[in-house]
Amino acid sequence: METFNIIVEKIDDFVWGIPLISLILICGIILTIRLGGVQFRKLGTALKYMVTKEDGGKGEVSSFSALCTALSATIGTGNIVGVATAIAAGGPGALFWMEIAALFGMATKYAEGLLAIKYRVKDKNGQMIGGPFYYIENGMGSKWKWLAKLFAIFGLLAGLMGIGTITQINGITSAANNFFDPEKANTISIFGTDYTLTTIIAGIIITVFVALIIIGGIKRIASVSGIVVPVMVVVYISCCLIIIVTHITEIPAAVVKVIESAFGIRAVAGGALGAIFASMQSGIARGIFSNEAGLGSAPIAAAAAKTNEPARQGLVTMTGTFIDTILVCTMTGLSIVISGCLETAPHLQGVEITTSAFMYGLPFPEKVSAFILMVCLAFFAFTTILGWNYYSERCLSYLTNSNVTATKIFRWLYIVAVFIGPYLTVEAVWNIADIFNGLMALPNVIALLALSGVVASETKAYEQKLK
Repeated sequence: METFNIIVEKIDDFVWGIPLISLILICGIILTIRLGGVQFRKLGTALKYMVTKEDGGKGEVSSFSALCTALSATIGTGNIVGVATAIAAGGPGALFWMEIAALFGMATKYAEGLLAIKYRVKDKNGQMIGGPFYYIENGMGSKWKWLAKLFAIFGLLAGLMGIGTITQINGITSAANNFFDPEKANTISIFGTDYTLTTIIAGIIITVFVALIIIGGIKRIASVSGIVVPVMVVVYISCCLIIIVTHITEIPAAVVKVIESAFGIRAVAGGALGAIFASMQSGIARGIFSNEAGLGSAPIAAAAAKTNEPARQGLVTMTGTFIDTILVCTMTGLSIVISGCLETAPHLQGVEITTSAFMYGLPFPEKVSAFILMVCLAFFAFTTILGWNYYSERCLSYLTNSNVTATKIFRWLYIVAVFIGPYLTVEAVWNIADIFNGLMALPNVIALLALSGVVASETKAYEQKLK
């Protein structure tokens, strides 16, 4: 098993190496130039569209609900654990490069949302469906259908075999167990392995709720996400703001630390370049993984939006990256840097880092602060399970020509994967999920670059129409 884990880790490092990261970042830069910096010019308009309905729009759910479905999959453990991991690996400067990746990633998300609406179709069941597989096939031509199928296969496997199921439920049960029974005092033996009662109970409860929601399809997922995601984002950002406001005098020093680390200013002469490179690689990679700009997941949800204007939905879709990284990840990163926990306790890893920052920064008893973070992590991970179920189902629908029986079977397989998740080791699962995510990105970015002219012309026509 150890050999298998090593092999998977090497493959993950290769897939998410400099070439793919560079390709995704370059795609964002090219789109930013071709669209005249649409993410900067139209951010205010995008935020307004995010909360206003379009009259007469055709689709399954509102643009806001489609955005919340996409955010339910992106705002998750990556915002709490991913940011901490990036700063631990690349220093505080990783936060700076994460923001840079997000700024260009907003243009990528805009293009994804626009193309999702332009090339979406109505399936034989009367549902509006779309995503990279449809804008590859219908936009680039039927001779590229093999590339669309590759994307769908990778997306299906990413949801079912890791990022949508096992890793998320394992994160929830681990967080609950660490809070309620860290000493593992109450255990039950299952097939020769001891599991805490907390893990078993939490796993069953989450599985039941997941089953009740995903059996209802996109409308139920969207309605739940439309309530849970905004509430949890507000709660989490409020906690981070409390930390920042109560330590306002430490903000300038934290910002200076981030900038200095990003450009290796305090590193010794010979190590400055290496420090910059480590900071860039860690920050950009984690930023892309957190907001999923370029991965092709968000346009699957965007395609269900009730709208007739591709460019309008593109604007709404790009706000997802703004909320996910510019707001949530920045708040997390600043809270960690202010706390100085990585300097005083360099042994901390993952969620322990963010937990330490919350316990340091929030003016509450440490137990209360840890509980708040646990609840946020649990809800974020729960909505990620819902979001990736929808993504996986749409990938399956494309591959099976919207076969209802196949979809029903898949939903039960997904529920089973969630149920057994708490009892599986996840050492290799995250890496496997990473690999499939990276493989999803490649055909999607190729399509975005190939169709960038279409995106530019649609954007120009829409802006002229508004004038």
